[in-house]
Amino acid sequence: MSLVTPASSIHQRPFPWSLTLGLGIVLFWVVVAATIDLWAPHDPFAMVGQRLSPPSVSHWLGTDALGRDVLIRTLYGAQYSVVMTACVVIAAVVIGSALGALSGFLGGLADSAIMRVVDVVLSFPPVLLAMAISASLGSGLQNAAIAMVVVWWPVYARLMRGQVLEVKSRDHVEAAIAGGASPGRLLFKHVLPLCWTPTMVNATMDFSQVVLLAASLSFIGLGAQPPTPEWGSMISEGAAHFYSWWIAFGPGMAILSMVLGFNFVGDSLRDILDPRAQSQ
Repeated sequence: MSLVTPASSIHQRPFPWSLTLGLGIVLFWVVVAATIDLWAPHDPFAMVGQRLSPPSVSHWLGTDALGRDVLIRTLYGAQYSVVMTACVVIAAVVIGSALGALSGFLGGLADSAIMRVVDVVLSFPPVLLAMAISASLGSGLQNAAIAMVVVWWPVYARLMRGQVLEVKSRDHVEAAIAGGASPGRLLFKHVLPLCWTPTMVNATMDFSQVVLLAASLSFIGLGAQPPTPEWGSMISEGAAHFYSWWIAFGPGMAILSMVLGFNFVGDSLRDILDPRAQSQ
């Protein structure tokens, strides 16, 4: 019996269909947000038909209570959702990762002070805390974005702190300390480069959560205000005209597709970057 394993029997990782599908969905909305002003046939604020007209050849998703094209407003809504989601996640990652890295690397009083703030913020339900902050600042997309950053940065602070503490105890870091490396070199050269994988995977998954929370704040009147074509605000308008189902259908499907897209990407990245998954 041959002891050589045939090449055909070697386990091959399946093609990442979910990653491809997720990237396709996300890329579609990014392209729409970037180019909608160039090719949209109607202005999202203009009355282009009769009020509450059902879907037709002229208006594929019908019109709303003011005669505006629901499909065009849904596509324009990508500008607000994509940009706002990206800004919130990037700001939360930068602020949380910086504070978490300092907390784990410095330890002592700095670690205790930063982690107590993190514990206080995380002790509140994220949705309720975002609602309270947004209501205190006043309704609007900018204030809603600030509220979501306040809610999300502690997650990345705790995640980065744990990674820094784990990497800091490795042999190569101790060798660098013995070699006389400065604290700054230790942090940026030997510690942080090995800490970003879980943060990036978590950030990708959080894109979908931010989309949902932003739409929720707009739905209850704490985010985008009419006549802004933001998805949560449009669904709120659709709820006021229950039997005109098409008003909420378009933005609802847009939210669903974007959430699924980011979840597909996040799950695939987690499987690809997880060392245990690679070894199987």
